[in-house]
Amino acid sequence: MAALLRRIRRELFPTRGDAVLSVALLGLITLAGFGFLHWALFQARWLVIQANATLFAVGRYPIEQQWRLWLLLWLLVAATGLSWGVLRSHPRRDRTGALWPRNDRLAAVLLGVVGLWVPWALGLDLSLQSRWWGLVILLLLVRWLAGRFGRRFGSLGPRLVALTWPVLYLLGMVLISGGLGLVSVSPSEWGGLLLTLLEASFAILLCFPLGVLLALGRRSELPLLRWGSVLYIEFIRGAPLITLLFLGQNILGFLLPGGLAPERVWRAAWVLTFFAAAYLAEAVRAGLAAVPGGQFEAARSLGLSYPQTLAKVVLPQAMRVALPAMVGQFISLLQDTTLLSLIGLMELLGTARTVMANPAFLGKNAEVYLTLAVLFWCCCAALGLGSRALERRLDPQTVPSST
Repeated sequence: MAALLRRIRRELFPTRGDAVLSVALLGLITLAGFGFLHWALFQARWLVIQANATLFAVGRYPIEQQWRLWLLLWLLVAATGLSWGVLRSHPRRDRTGALWPRNDRLAAVLLGVVGLWVPWALGLDLSLQSRWWGLVILLLLVRWLAGRFGRRFGSLGPRLVALTWPVLYLLGMVLISGGLGLVSVSPSEWGGLLLTLLEASFAILLCFPLGVLLALGRRSELPLLRWGSVLYIEFIRGAPLITLLFLGQNILGFLLPGGLAPERVWRAAWVLTFFAAAYLAEAVRAGLAAVPGGQFEAARSLGLSYPQTLAKVVLPQAMRVALPAMVGQFISLLQDTTLLSLIGLMELLGTARTVMANPAFLGKNAEVYLTLAVLFWCCCAALGLGSRALERRLDPQTVPSST
């Protein structure tokens, strides 16, 4: 306790001026916090969220087929717990190697509290509450099992985890859209958070390899390849995203023969992909420029071919440098999905506007927008935390612990 008080005094009250500023800021934060809590607990009417929770989550997805989404959610939660535990079972040198590090214990407690409280706060029925509580228990149980036994698989464990996610993504697309004996569900019935995450994940996964190719093309010695990449990047960066979305929705219908034009959802997804790839290419190019030229020459002198030099020497170093900027672009891409509501797609913001247009919920804008802000913050925070964890694991100053 005494050490805590000394730390608080050292960080908040080192001088008289700092003490006055700290007291003023703490007072403002306290007043704002009490004001927000008073509004959230006594003035806000959260019935608009309770009554439209399913609409916010999956849009107009058929009720009789929503079991497929629950199955996908259970698989995603299990894969998350598996990845969390396996990666923690292979600590870096700067880790303690404990089965449940302090940060993990804190995260587990927060997940447990939030996961158990949110379904009750939303007023969900008992069956939905039990499903959410089961998801939280599954996450923590798989995390514990993977952390306990993950090291027995050696280096094979992280490789299997890395293979799990692309397989699960393809399986999820089948479960959502239909196929392999499942009833087909039209993309026009997707909506809410489901559509937002689908559009963002599709664009993120595809814009990364395309952005790397564009960055390499811009640095190529072939004039046609170099200038083609430059023209593409500069054109995309000079055009507003909303303009490209309208072009993608309207032009493809005229250019492609009838029946060949993709669904409106996939047109928007490809536009987001091509848009993000241009910005990602510049981040990768900055990473490539940060790699000393001697690295390339040394690799070639050792007998490595040009593709081998790029794949094993240059790109790994460039990716570490470009990772923060790339993740920032991914977060911006997730936030840019809100523009899809302007072209008629019922993503999260479009669903919110539909709900607020209902006469029964007029004047409930603050509750709806706050819920949207929390959802987007959770998704963006997850990307940020994942990127920082990846940066630590890719840091050449740390190596796997021998303990």
